Amino acid sequence: MPEPTYQADVVVVGAGVAGLSAARRLTSAGVSTVVLEAAHEVGGRTATEKVDGFRLDRVGRLLSTASAELHVTPGLEDLVLRPFAPGVLLHSDGRHHRAGVQPGTRRARGARSARGALHAVRALASAPLPGPRRPAAVPGRQVSVPRHRGGAPLGTALDQARLGAALNRLAGTSVERLLARPETTAAEALHGRGLPARTVDGFLRPLLAALLCDPELTTSSRSADLALRDFASGRLCLPEGGAEALPQLLARSLPAGTVHTGVRVTSVSTTSVTTAEHGEFRCAAVLVATGARDAAELLPGLRVPDFHPVTVVHHTTDEPPGTDASLLLDADRGGPVAHTAVVSAVDPSRAPAGRTLVTSTVLGPATADTDTAVRTHLARLYGVPTARWETLAVRHTADAVPAMRPPHDLHRPVRLLAGLYVCGDHRDSGAVAGALRSADRAATALLTDLGVARPMHTADPLPTAKAA
Repeated sequence: MPEPTYQADVVVVGAGVAGLSAARRLTSAGVSTVVLEAAHEVGGRTATEKVDGFRLDRVGRLLSTASAELHVTPGLEDLVLRPFAPGVLLHSDGRHHRAGVQPGTRRARGARSARGALHAVRALASAPLPGPRRPAAVPGRQVSVPRHRGGAPLGTALDQARLGAALNRLAGTSVERLLARPETTAAEALHGRGLPARTVDGFLRPLLAALLCDPELTTSSRSADLALRDFASGRLCLPEGGAEALPQLLARSLPAGTVHTGVRVTSVSTTSVTTAEHGEFRCAAVLVATGARDAAELLPGLRVPDFHPVTVVHHTTDEPPGTDASLLLDADRGGPVAHTAVVSAVDPSRAPAGRTLVTSTVLGPATADTDTAVRTHLARLYGVPTARWETLAVRHTADAVPAMRPPHDLHRPVRLLAGLYVCGDHRDSGAVAGALRSADRAATALLTDLGVARPMHTADPLPTAKAA
């Protein structure tokens, strides 16, 4: 451990993806940086637990191959994304129905389109969108909504065609146009899209609940539109090896000795941080990159949002259910599980050879009978007995995802004072991509104040989304 009189240009408090990404930017610019983390490992909520050879994500947010930040953030060049089967699998009336995106694109092209989207959002249009327009063709990208007898839960053939056109149109809409739309809640916005209630309730509501971790869809419609755009433009995916792959890659990209775990920061100023174990660290600037509650303890007056709690239940079985690598949603919402998947089929590295890992997400707190209720629900969703499945872990995170209710600012300030900065998902979109964007904004502000030129090949931030 460094001595109490250790000096650095910048001290970063927190070794989650935001703090590590910001540190990567700073060290690449030649700024001496120390990262202090209270836990004994990096990652924060982006953590993966090892149990009997299984890799179990604590929160397990869904990612998209269309997310620009996963392709352009320095330090994540070796990140491997494991996509789910195209679209999603919906369970309704005892049957499975596939719906959603069939992009047919490779990761390389997705990365190029993601970079293009970042460059397109340098300024937010102030005028509202014009009236509805005809669906535009999107070269190289098709949205397919297969037809099933009875149409449930997608409605009639005409309803399915409307849904496909709406997703294609969304995939081809620029981010700036989405952010210029009037803002309301995601739930209210869904009913103004010209789609039948059956399609909205059976497909879009459960899909958005899974993407936003918000069962009531109180999230800003602009954030919901961005999530749906990523869904329509790419493939839902998981990082190979577990969610911890992101912070571990970022940590390994830093100079040796940059990150120090097991160090609890008790106070901060513009020129120093004080720790419980090692006294004072003197520096030229401090970046607080913890979760919102911890940040508010160090920075009195900082706004703390509400949070969406998430409970993740991991099971293993020797008889895998036959849903391949699909994300399975309950269109009927007949139990506690919001979404579930045989994640070992998506990413084989998450389970020992010959074993199956089924991960299910409950959008809410855990109770004494959560595992029993989840098993009962999974038996109906997968159509197989689950009584003999082994429970590996039930993990509840109360502050899993910051709430993004309207009006929601996707560009919350990261510079509090010259010398004191803050970043994290609570300063942006509440997602992994938002944490990375806020880190880039904070590092840019810090480098500007230190008089250091901005390095090349970094993600540009989203513009401020003003309330309607």
